[in-house]
Amino acid sequence: MKLPRTYYNPTSLFGTILASVSALIIIFFLVAMTLFEAEESGSYAGIFIYLILPVFLILGLILIPVGMSRRAKRIKREGEGSVVSKIVLDLNNQRHWNAMGLFILGSILFLLLTGIGTYKAFHYTESNKFCGTLCHSVMEPEHTAYQESAHSRVTCVECHVGEGAQWYVRSKLSGLYQVYSVLFNKYPSPIETPIHSLRPARETCEECHWPEKFYSYNLRNEKNFLADSANTEWNIMLQMKIGSEHSAHGLVEGVHWHINSDVKVEYIASDRRREYLPWVRYVNRATGDTIVYTDIYETLDQEAMDTLELREMDCLDCHNRPSHQFLPPQKFTDDLIAAGIIPVELPEIKSLAMQVFNNTFNTRDSGSLFIREYVTDFYQTAYPAVAAEQAPLIEQAIEGLLLGYNKNIFPEMKATWDAYPNHIGHSEYNGCFRCHNGNHESEEGELISRDCNLCHTILAQGNAENYQTSPVDKPMEFIHPVDIEEAWKEMACADCHRYLY
Repeated sequence: MKLPRTYYNPTSLFGTILASVSALIIIFFLVAMTLFEAEESGSYAGIFIYLILPVFLILGLILIPVGMSRRAKRIKREGEGSVVSKIVLDLNNQRHWNAMGLFILGSILFLLLTGIGTYKAFHYTESNKFCGTLCHSVMEPEHTAYQESAHSRVTCVECHVGEGAQWYVRSKLSGLYQVYSVLFNKYPSPIETPIHSLRPARETCEECHWPEKFYSYNLRNEKNFLADSANTEWNIMLQMKIGSEHSAHGLVEGVHWHINSDVKVEYIASDRRREYLPWVRYVNRATGDTIVYTDIYETLDQEAMDTLELREMDCLDCHNRPSHQFLPPQKFTDDLIAAGIIPVELPEIKSLAMQVFNNTFNTRDSGSLFIREYVTDFYQTAYPAVAAEQAPLIEQAIEGLLLGYNKNIFPEMKATWDAYPNHIGHSEYNGCFRCHNGNHESEEGELISRDCNLCHTILAQGNAENYQTSPVDKPMEFIHPVDIEEAWKEMACADCHRYLY
């Protein structure tokens, strides 16, 4: 089969080879991944198949006509009148028929591959694999925490992008800068939060969570272990008032009163992480009543307020770590002991864990080595009999601590519980106490309540020897596991519990 003489030039031939090889590689990998179900083999395969190889395919196809045009001009310049610079299609000429057939066949194949590639590229760039594992060193903390979260079956883009072309385009433009940041090491460690450009929760979260249909009350049973020699178990059962006492009452009371459609709560934060809220405004949409509360210990002048963001409270102001939560050591250690992964019978294991994680590590490997050596040396020195007789339990404890460490602490990215405060609750972070700390007062002298019973009531608490219970309708007063008298009433829990002692 002969083609026009202008086709036979190095540029067009190279373009043909480049396009053909790229197309064959794409087809080979697509067939292989389909037949052998190898799509999960690695995130980089998708980058080559759907993003990189198509570029070479298109480049090769462009080189073919470029080379033919240059060849035609050269032949004309050399005096051969059989070739003209303009395109002439003569279907009575067998060579033209051959070129036309190849062009049509190549165009169909190209459009087919382009359609498949575009479809695959779209879905690949929207996949969890692309978001979480492509830039592994940067996104490892978020991806690891995401897989342990309640939203692990919700795709990243459903929360971070949502529906609609506008936000899709915005996310891709933002992604270009993120790629640049990774390539040139311009990203911060840890990644800064909150994401100030995140889509409003009503356009993402509320696609699944219907605010008006929250359950009324639910029970929460927490199992904790004290940092004493016996790892004393301390349980507390809470009745969480996430809605009204009766679901028919809607959101007139309880935790989710804050997102009642008849209520608007606004605030100004004095820091980027929104941990300190010195100014809060309550607006009753139905009556128009407005109350402004200011922190009596941290006031903002008008000039400062004009430079800070006024934000209306939504789901993410409390549920700020719905899929990327890094548990504090006291929490994940309690969970591992309760699950039997860390043996509770080892003396001082809870206290030892707190000592271990009170250190800062530079790399994952150095932290792992330190944990293993520290625990081993501790029992050999403080409990030589235990070290000699209970070596398997010590090894089990080490593996348990490493498990919690690897899921919640990421030294290279400086991603830890302290870097990412969780605003749900008030034990390790200010959380609810950002507003409900008893310091926010209106001009009329009204305070935002600090009463614990607004959000939950205690139904049972204590250790195995002294487990106290009460009727459902009669809440108990909190008993601090360690006797600190009345100090817990005057200070925020996070003042102690955020740090390891």
